[in-house]
Amino acid sequence: MGNKLLPRSFAVFAAVLLASCAAKNPTQGPPPPVAVNVTPVQEGKAVYFDQYPATVTPLNQVDIRPQVVGYINGIFFKDGQHVNKGEKLYSIDQQQYEGAYQQAQANLNVAKANLAKAQQDADRYTELSKQDAIARQTLDHAIADLDAAKMQVEAAKANVTAVQTSLRYSTIYAPFSGTIGISQVKLGAAVSPGQTLLNTLSSDDPMAVDIAIDQVEIPRFAAYLQNNSVQRDSIFTLALPDGSIYTQPGQLYLLDRTVDPQTGTIKARLVFSNAKNMLKPGITANIRVKNNSGSNSLLVPYKAVVEQLGEYFVFVVNNDKALQRKVLLGNRINDKIIVRSGLNAGDIVVTEGVQKLRDSTAVQVGKPKVPAAK
Repeated sequence: MGNKLLPRSFAVFAAVLLASCAAKNPTQGPPPPVAVNVTPVQEGKAVYFDQYPATVTPLNQVDIRPQVVGYINGIFFKDGQHVNKGEKLYSIDQQQYEGAYQQAQANLNVAKANLAKAQQDADRYTELSKQDAIARQTLDHAIADLDAAKMQVEAAKANVTAVQTSLRYSTIYAPFSGTIGISQVKLGAAVSPGQTLLNTLSSDDPMAVDIAIDQVEIPRFAAYLQNNSVQRDSIFTLALPDGSIYTQPGQLYLLDRTVDPQTGTIKARLVFSNAKNMLKPGITANIRVKNNSGSNSLLVPYKAVVEQLGEYFVFVVNNDKALQRKVLLGNRINDKIIVRSGLNAGDIVVTEGVQKLRDSTAVQVGKPKVPAAK
């Protein structure tokens, strides 16, 4: 009887085992579609800004150096202040130059007196020679003395001019209006020409901003330079280091004369009003050049773009599947970006849910459906 129960027990055990395996390995169905939001690719005229690294620089800047030897005995400005053209900046001790000037004037007066005496002698001997009252040699000597006296007067005048120039150079004036820097010398410092730097003066309104543009853009910028209406169009704006946009628009001032053969770029200079003195020499910023091509461009939301290893992709919905498309991007315009290639107008791209997608993933546009309660 025990032997008859064994097959039945084995059958029950096998059935339980199969049921257990079935519970652990249920039949796998297809995954549910991913819920996404989409938008059609738009075609329209794109107005955007090309950006160029820029450096603020003064239109005019000069190192102030002495032209005579001496000691600084006067500084007539505060470091960093605005000075006007012709304003006194430094003075160098003038005593030696004033003494030299007075001596030069005295020598000139002596030379003029000798000239007057020589002129009188020459005139007298000329009259006596007409009467054959003196030897010809005496007249010749008188005329030679007169010529020598004239040359001595000219030499004395040149010396006065030279000493007067040194005296004038002992006071240093601002060659143009601008901002003076921090003085490199103090009162009592000894200075000499060609060796001592006193200060640096730079113009501050307007200010120049330099950028380097590729040589292929020369025709575009040359057109800006020739088109006077561009000067009033706010086409050039300046993005400051903190990201803010400078309130005053700029204008293209010039293109440099040559292209750098090593970089293939040419320098373009713009000018900006600087009435509030916000722009300082040496600031690194960005020039924004408005680019309104006039032709239609394809635009997609920037959030629809996925970057993978330096390449950019979007997902296009077709027959309830998300197909991965490689795209070439252009400039970003607010929350959208230009697509130069890879899409067509009217394509439906995924804008939300892209992080859950792979190529050919099944998708459901909008919120997922909630199964009905049984």
